[in-house]
Amino acid sequence: MEVVEKRKEDYIAPEIVVGRDWEDYKLFGTKGTIYIGKHLVGTGEDAHLTTPVLLDVLRPHIITLTGKRGTGKSYSMGIFAEEIMNLPRDVRENLCAVIIDTQGIFWTMKQPVEYSPYMKEWGIEPKGFDVKVFIPEGQKDIFKEAGVVFDGTFSISPEQLTYADWLFVFGIEMTDMLGILLQRVLGRKRFKSIDEIINEIKSIEGFEREKLALENFFEATKNWGIFGEEKMPNLLLPGQVSIIDVSLTPQQIRALLVALISRMIIYERTIARRQEEYEKISGEETKKVPMCWLMIDEAHNFIPNVGTTAATEPLMKIVKEGRQPGISLVLATQQPYKLHPDALSQCDLIISHRLTSKDDIDALKSIMQTYILFDITKYMEELPKVKGVAIILDDNSERLYKIRIRPRMSWHAGASPVALKSRVV
Repeated sequence: MEVVEKRKEDYIAPEIVVGRDWEDYKLFGTKGTIYIGKHLVGTGEDAHLTTPVLLDVLRPHIITLTGKRGTGKSYSMGIFAEEIMNLPRDVRENLCAVIIDTQGIFWTMKQPVEYSPYMKEWGIEPKGFDVKVFIPEGQKDIFKEAGVVFDGTFSISPEQLTYADWLFVFGIEMTDMLGILLQRVLGRKRFKSIDEIINEIKSIEGFEREKLALENFFEATKNWGIFGEEKMPNLLLPGQVSIIDVSLTPQQIRALLVALISRMIIYERTIARRQEEYEKISGEETKKVPMCWLMIDEAHNFIPNVGTTAATEPLMKIVKEGRQPGISLVLATQQPYKLHPDALSQCDLIISHRLTSKDDIDALKSIMQTYILFDITKYMEELPKVKGVAIILDDNSERLYKIRIRPRMSWHAGASPVALKSRVV
């Protein structure tokens, strides 16, 4: 009997897999996917839920997760983390995730959400997850007083920072006298503490006014809480979701930490990729460093469309070169027009909750592909006015889908506060 292979157009699947092309779907089916929601069919209030929507995690992706405030960006990012930890062991052990938490809302993933009848409709039960929460060493007393549960602290050494990093942090131009003095100081040796740097500044002859200003800059860094004895924990562990809580850290310092973490991930995964290829050739087992999903909230503050931050260069390296070493990047922002245009254009998946700002909609219009039939505004208008709905632009299948994100299993701390303690039914 002649075996006729099914064509893509002849195949009707019981689910939608976004981020996976047809060849991978034939090879893997739904293996290595995470459940993020259900397909919405119809328009407006007549829309109804149909087939499950799954997201590929076997391959690296660049994803923009957007939507105006309160529409579900952080909620959706939490679902990605939940699902990675829910994967079968043979897939989970090859993945890990690092979440840059700018709002201090992801530590509650350790607790199950309060059960609701809505969860029953989705066949989902409350569940807490063993996420690892790390905070700056110098801020642990503040977090303890606030009742925030964390697993460990971290700090960095001044020797980890480059000359360019210090320029960004202090807002100094390279050609300014302070910039020239800073270069002279840092060029002398590697410094393991801030006090060593200050002493080196004092030892330089002349430049009394500039020296005083530079000393004050470095004295101020002692209040940041990021320099200390604790090293950065190992974030690239099989199946682990690590949350780096920078919610109490000034923005320029957040960018610095994101830069250091991004560089570390790039370095570790680049080495690991070479070892993986060697293992295939030689058959010798090598050290396992899982593929990483780096998820960044308020991403426009780290990789902006105008200007640069300390994190811009390493993040753009992931955007342009992260596929080969196996790094996925999720950029969550409520203002996509403020995100670097090269980052937007390189995304293979865009998940957009409701947007109303003309600038934000125009930013998505600028990267809409030719296979999209209508203006993105039309698709936005067709969404029902409920939380959790979104459109997915999938460059892998060249399709656009309307979906509703599934309920969270773990506690979500990102909801708006309510002025009444008791619920009104």
